[in-house]
Amino acid sequence: MSSGHACVDVYQGAVAALVPYFVAERAYSYAAASGVVLAASLLSSLVQPLFGVLTDRWAMPWLLPLSALTAGAGVALSGVTGSYALTLAAVAVSGVGVAAYHPEAARVARVVSRGRHTAMGWFSFGGNAGFALAPLLVFAVVATGGLRATPLLVVPALAGAALCAAAMRSAGPGAGSAGASTAVGEDDWPSFLRLSGAVVCRSVVFVGLSTFVSLHVRERTGGGEAAGTAALFVLYAGGAVGTLAGGRLAERYGRTAVVRRSYALTVLAVAGLVLVPGPPVHLFVALTSAGLYVPFSLHITLGQDFLPRRVGTASGVTLGLTVSVGGLAAPALGALADATSLRAALLPLVALPALGRLLLCGLREPVPPGAAAPERVDPQEPVAR
Repeated sequence: MSSGHACVDVYQGAVAALVPYFVAERAYSYAAASGVVLAASLLSSLVQPLFGVLTDRWAMPWLLPLSALTAGAGVALSGVTGSYALTLAAVAVSGVGVAAYHPEAARVARVVSRGRHTAMGWFSFGGNAGFALAPLLVFAVVATGGLRATPLLVVPALAGAALCAAAMRSAGPGAGSAGASTAVGEDDWPSFLRLSGAVVCRSVVFVGLSTFVSLHVRERTGGGEAAGTAALFVLYAGGAVGTLAGGRLAERYGRTAVVRRSYALTVLAVAGLVLVPGPPVHLFVALTSAGLYVPFSLHITLGQDFLPRRVGTASGVTLGLTVSVGGLAAPALGALADATSLRAALLPLVALPALGRLLLCGLREPVPPGAAAPERVDPQEPVAR
């Protein structure tokens, strides 16, 4: 499941990684380039809750390989289309594939991991590893062959479809049963909505930086395409490590404490990334990555525990919708960059993790049904199922 997740999330990272090449080869403005990211996010944001509701009612393991192929096909076609409108349509198809994958994949991962933080951390690690590899893969393909070489980017989708099919066979009949039918416990909607608000703030920061950090670092360091690709790789690769660290830290300190401290770190890190000139900007990219990614898998398990009767919906929101919804803000950042400067457009991103931290104030660890309200959930016991 983790390896299949990596293959699918290559396509979330690939859209942002393609932005500098659209700017260079097709002379897109910042606003037009960010519109590509919006196209990948808009349909994904609209259909993600639908797939979450569907997976709460019916198990659809067949959706995993199909969605992997759909995500790959859209990105593969994005560079060979003859118009801006067709490019937007291609990446929108890819976004639908990504949206269809995540709720069902998170449900299956919860079943086979028995809700353990570290196991879900490995599942999330796979997706973040895919993000991290996307800039390198796009650079290897597009920097040598141009945008018309993007059909080669379908290869991870083929591998992902095969891995998902193999994972379903290995998991056995348990992964094909609907989780909602046996769920116990009460849904805590107020806590879930506060958590979702915080993750939306995180999403806007992440998608905004994914879209523009390559161009920003090139401006701040005077480097070329390699410097921008390196910055995007650091942003994603640090996240792959941070996701695993988040699961370990949560077992020691509790999920909500780790999430709150991560948002506080992100405020300082994003400020340094935007304001500090020269090579040290890479250090702040790495710190930003840690702050954004340490709570990543914890968002998923917290959301599932706040809504134990709607695990698919919770997964679709925390893993998918609130990740893709950040793309809705990308055109506003692009328009502001065109009107002022890229640095000025990124400054508002400093305030968003601070807002997310405020939303998390007082948020309590969800208690498994039948427990006597402990401060933390025993990480070795299955959480509310």
